Amino acid sequence: MSPDSNSADTSGGTHFAPKTAIVTGSDSGIGEATAVALARAGLDVGITWHSDEAGAQSTAEKVRSLGQHAVVEHLDLTDVPGCGDVIDRLAEQLGGVDVFVNNAGTGAAVSLLDMAYDDWRRVVVTDLDAAFVCIQRAARRMVAAGRGGRIIATTSVHEHAPRVGSSAYDAAKHGLGGLVKTAAIELGQHGITVNSVAPGEIATPMTGQEDENPRGTQRPGIPLGRPGDAREVASVIAFLASEHSAYVTGASFVVDGGMLQMGPQGGSHILSDDWRSPEKQ
Repeated sequence: MSPDSNSADTSGGTHFAPKTAIVTGSDSGIGEATAVALARAGLDVGITWHSDEAGAQSTAEKVRSLGQHAVVEHLDLTDVPGCGDVIDRLAEQLGGVDVFVNNAGTGAAVSLLDMAYDDWRRVVVTDLDAAFVCIQRAARRMVAAGRGGRIIATTSVHEHAPRVGSSAYDAAKHGLGGLVKTAAIELGQHGITVNSVAPGEIATPMTGQEDENPRGTQRPGIPLGRPGDAREVASVIAFLASEHSAYVTGASFVVDGGMLQMGPQGGSHILSDDWRSPEKQ
């Protein structure tokens, strides 16, 4: 079939013109940077927060300063399936959802032998169960609207590689990566693309770096020599949310300064057993 055929374009195509987005966990860090990047691209944005309402309102003001509409809702991802109702409320206030960014999440640094089941469930519910519910709610609205859509999940380099002391987090992020791939093949017929973005060490409150400029921080074990900036992740998400990514789906975009390529280097150059302890991470 020639590129000039008049057949339906199930990929979303260049006709996809997003106007609304929901970004979970957008009170700081990658979520905040993503909300601002999407507003800069001309989208109205739904913003969620869990414990930092002031941060969410600050993000909303940045979105509004760019001439876009912003709405804010509290989101508790341990409330499953009730968390999906928040996505529906945001979509109603925005007049739809063309782009959904599943960004909110949590983790725990505890060894497998020491992890309590309740802590395991908290991480997996937050990072995987709730992600399924929220993605499903957004996808249903996109399908009903019939305009295509973009779904992007913020996973982690630990979607691809494990870390000591992160059994629940690693399992949830591996699972989220699998969910993204399945959603991509199921939703493609509706013109909805589904992808993940897998950040490495990014200077955000979650990594204890309070959104600082990472360019002065040395990381010899990362090929680019530093942590990432939240805006560097947001720019990849913004591309995946745009019409320009129409033929990209089921992919995972690693944004880690080359960290994942260092496995053999680490394996051959580690000189002590400190790496075996979560406390040494």
